[in-house]
Formats: sequence, C-alpha cells, structure tokens
Amino acid sequence: MHTDPIHNKVTASGIIAFDLLAYKPTIEVVGLDLKQLLYMEMIIKEKEFRIALAQLDFNSFREKAVAVYCSVDAIIPQWVYMVIADKLADQGVYFKFSSVDALALELWEMQVQQAEVSPFQDQKVVVRANPDIPDSLYIEASKVLKPVVKSLLYGEIGMPKVIFK
Repeated sequence: MHTDPIHNKVTASGIIAFDLLAYKPTIEVVGLDLKQLLYMEMIIKEKEFRIALAQLDFNSFREKAVAVYCSVDAIIPQWVYMVIADKLADQGVYFKFSSVDALALELWEMQVQQAEVSPFQDQKVVVRANPDIPDSLYIEASKVLKPVVKSLLYGEIGMPKVIFK
C-alpha cells in the first residue's frame, strides 16, 4: 500500500496572521462623570464646583485613560473642561472628552495605526476574524497593511477571503 506524505496546506500557503486582539491596549479606561461636580446635579456654580473638585481624588486616575463626560443634560461652561484637564494632566494619563467605550476604541485604533508592519512586507496576510472585534478596527488594519502586503485576506489562514492580491 502506497501512502503519500501528509502536507500541511496551511503552512505551505505562506499566509501569516495579523491578530487585532494583540493590539488591544492594556491601559485601564475609566470615566469621570461631571455630574458629581454639578450643583444639585444640574448646574455649575463656581464656588461649589471648586469645592467638589478639591474633594475628588485625582490620584485614582493615575496611570489610566480617562473619559470625561456628563451623564445629565446640563450646560457646562468651557472653562470647566480646562480646569479638569489641568487636574488630570498632573496624573500623567491620557484623557479626552468622550464616552468610556469610545475612548477605549480610539486607543485600540491608535495601537493598530502604530503597529510595526515591517514583518508583513510583501507577504500574504490574513486579518483574523473575530466577532468581538469592533468593525472600525478592520478598516484601520486595512489602511495599515495595504501599502506593505502582497495580498490582504480576511478570516482564518485555512479559509481566508481575499480582499486584494
């Protein structure tokens, strides 16, 4: 009985994977809701705001990404954002006016944009499929990889969908 040797077609394909999960930031993203600094959770009264701000433990934001937002419908004077930025800047953190989820996604997108792509130069590259990956990251991966790869694919190495050759 003659048997042919087993060939691993996946390995032989020469396709390498780009896994977006590898670029997920490790920094913790937290929120700073301005509602807690409002007078009666409705308006800014400067004296009360500054007292509430002084009581806020800004050390709890150290080494974290902070999404600044207001969960109630209130008119916030623009100088308030500057005061908050001044306090957060002392903690050496990344902060922005945003929702927590939007800031987490933005940081992840930034990681993908800054990815070292030289190992993918002139290679067949598959961006791994994962239902837990936000759609916008696939756009960022395409923007980063298209200029350097020979072929861009989506899915898994064994059964990829060709995006371009």
